Amino acid sequence: MRHWGSALLALAVIGAMPSAGAAAAPMPGPSLALPQASLVPGGVALLPIPGATAAQAAAPSVSYQGNRVMVLRSADHWLAIVGIALSDPPGPASISIQSGAAASEQTLPFQIAPKQYQEQRLTVPSAQVDLSPQDLARYTREAARLHAALATFAEHPPASLQLLAPVDGVRTSSFGRRRVFNDQARAPHSGMDIAAPLGTPIHAAADGKVIDTGNYFFNGNTVLIDHGEGLITMYCHLSAIAVRSGQSVRQGAIIGKVGATGRVTGPHLHFAVALNRDFVDPALFLPAAAAAPSPP
Repeated sequence: MRHWGSALLALAVIGAMPSAGAAAAPMPGPSLALPQASLVPGGVALLPIPGATAAQAAAPSVSYQGNRVMVLRSADHWLAIVGIALSDPPGPASISIQSGAAASEQTLPFQIAPKQYQEQRLTVPSAQVDLSPQDLARYTREAARLHAALATFAEHPPASLQLLAPVDGVRTSSFGRRRVFNDQARAPHSGMDIAAPLGTPIHAAADGKVIDTGNYFFNGNTVLIDHGEGLITMYCHLSAIAVRSGQSVRQGAIIGKVGATGRVTGPHLHFAVALNRDFVDPALFLPAAAAAPSPP
């Protein structure tokens, strides 16, 4: 195993912008904008791959913690787009790289910086916190189904990494916020909540293929769309679903309507973005106006 030295860290952290010219697949299109780099838990790392030039016919194979990673051409080099899980601790991390059929594995290190997300403490009746055995069994089944969907890795690159805000509305809860019910910590919030009137149309954030629809215990009516190379968007709590599994959709297409299904207190859209099987901050993929937090 070859290990790229610390001298490469500065290059890896900076990232690079895509080429302005067209090129053969799997090069992203000329208008493809990269997500904002944020090397924190729940963020995205943009890591140029040393020694791998864009002249190579095939992209290097890259993995992070055993999961395949998106790799795109950018200018004269290959770029790994790495999703960092909220559960990843701050400190040293690395991706694994293989170039060519007989190439040995190499590693490229990077640093995950700490980030303090918001925390909300609530006291509620225990019946609202503890699941019944039946509900727990349903949740367990649905979690396995969701993880299987997030493992999808289509070989084609996304048509766009600049996502469309799926609905206009007030952002009521941001990514990463942790709720503590009766002194029991729950998993951090894995997406962003956007409040909008019941029945408001929800639009696909980018071109893609619907890989799952259904009713989940916590998420309510849900749609998942695969955009290519491990980029997946999820839309939850819908009042109505307007697409079916296997259907191709274009960016901006109506995929459902805002609702209050699942475990919620009012109508809103829970919008989530996953990379290499882990949910990351959707704001990193949205235009600045849509990504900005709503005022208190």
